[in-house]
Amino acid sequence: MTSTAGHATATGGYSHRQIMVILSGLLLGMFLAALDQTVVSTAIYRIGESLHGLTAQAWVTTAFLITSTIATPLYGKLSDLYGRKPFFLFAIAVFITGSALCTFATSMYMLAAFRAVQGIGAGGLFSLALAIVGDIIPPRERAKYQGYFMAVFGTSSVLGPVVGGALAGQDTLLGVDGWRWIFLINVPIGILALVVVARVLHIEHERREHHIDYLGAAALVVALVPLLIVAEQGREWGWGAGYSLACYGVGLVGIAVFVVAERHAQDDALLPPRLFRNGVFAVGSAQSAIIGIGMFGGITLIPLYLQLVKGNSPTKAGLLTLPLVLGIMVLSLVAGQITARTGRYKVLPVIGSALLVVGMLLLWRLSADSSLVYVDLAMFVVGAGLGLNMQTIVLAMQNAVPPRDIGVATSSTTFFRQLGGTLGVAVFLSVVYSIVGSRITSAYADARGTAAFDAAARSHPDQLKVLGSASSGGSGSLNDTSFLRGLDSALTHPFKVGFTEAITVAFLIGAAVLALAFVLSLMLKEVPLRETGAAFAEPDAENAASPDAGSSAPSGSR
Repeated sequence: MTSTAGHATATGGYSHRQIMVILSGLLLGMFLAALDQTVVSTAIYRIGESLHGLTAQAWVTTAFLITSTIATPLYGKLSDLYGRKPFFLFAIAVFITGSALCTFATSMYMLAAFRAVQGIGAGGLFSLALAIVGDIIPPRERAKYQGYFMAVFGTSSVLGPVVGGALAGQDTLLGVDGWRWIFLINVPIGILALVVVARVLHIEHERREHHIDYLGAAALVVALVPLLIVAEQGREWGWGAGYSLACYGVGLVGIAVFVVAERHAQDDALLPPRLFRNGVFAVGSAQSAIIGIGMFGGITLIPLYLQLVKGNSPTKAGLLTLPLVLGIMVLSLVAGQITARTGRYKVLPVIGSALLVVGMLLLWRLSADSSLVYVDLAMFVVGAGLGLNMQTIVLAMQNAVPPRDIGVATSSTTFFRQLGGTLGVAVFLSVVYSIVGSRITSAYADARGTAAFDAAARSHPDQLKVLGSASSGGSGSLNDTSFLRGLDSALTHPFKVGFTEAITVAFLIGAAVLALAFVLSLMLKEVPLRETGAAFAEPDAENAASPDAGSSAPSGSR
């Protein structure tokens, strides 16, 4: 076993210095993917204008989502079979290639195709980085180092909107359209990550006999592509429209074939059925999906509130989510320290899930006139809940499976969280769009008769007409709320009240969904943490994790 400095330590692991050198490459790779998620969302409207394709902008997001979601479990399984390093390098190289291609896009559909290439690379950046950490660092110490990943995630969440807004706001920069630099900046960062990982990451891998689960991979594509498409496009098509029904049908057929294929493939399956007989893996997978529903569904609505109700630009709204990011970063670091010092971790997702419910209930009590201090508090509580949950669930699942399945376990958390997040965003936004018109109409009915509103209506009848048209515009009026600028505040206030009432309904649904995550966290069994990284496990450790409950994993300090 070789490392950055030559050889692993005599105890069968890497020194802190060696780990930090390796982490530098992993963190650069993760930074690429995390930054890309936020930097593009801020600039997508400007990109659509530049490429004359505002109506097709959703496909830019959908294409990336489809390929990254499908690629995630493939990377996990293949890296278990052939080793992490080649696939992590491949993921970085594909992401760089996709980024470079996006720079030269001349239409929204071309950009969507190149974003799909990016997604293939991004699918491996998150899951493989955490799987490599599982290989080289013992579980008890792993939580401390995973805090660095949460810090990178948080930093990119803050930088993304700022960088995206700044670059998209430039007509040209060095002779290139400003928005194209959003993709171009990935290239040098990616090349640096590629060089660092190639030079510092050296983990031996023992090949074993296997068969590639081609049928399972094909069935996964057939299952996920139509379901992800309808999740993204269903609001526009209509959930009961012909296109949507066709997607449901094809997706269900794909799921059925995938289940049969996985049972037939057994240990060679992308998601081996035996892992779901492991209580920790099964509960962790379900918890990841449910937290994804609540997390992404709820978080998507916060920037909308900050922009439409509080009147902030997309860039500033992104910056105002800093309390959420701080909550994730601070509590993930706290969770890591607690796990490293005590060897205990079950209590962390229990507290974290409870905080998520409390945070969503705080958001449910938002009003159009709520102070930013209250919004900040609610966001921090939600972030704290995520910080206690995200890395702890990954750690629990990695620790509960045999070392040979670290890649599958790690990619599964990302995979199920992404699926849950896609469903959550679709459901939450559909709830908002379906009731926002009636809520705004009701708010205007309540406002009529008040002195301030009636005076403003008499003074600005043209503005009242614009607001009336926007109130019945559905999701279109929420995609571009620039019409609110410059209008009399007395006339716009009922619009903001109605919108706030609509999104608080979604927050309440989110609290109910996350209550299920709390119940699941109580069911999570605490398996003693292994004392070595997966790459240093003894041969008999392959059978150490119990397939039924995970209760007989190798003992470690508590």
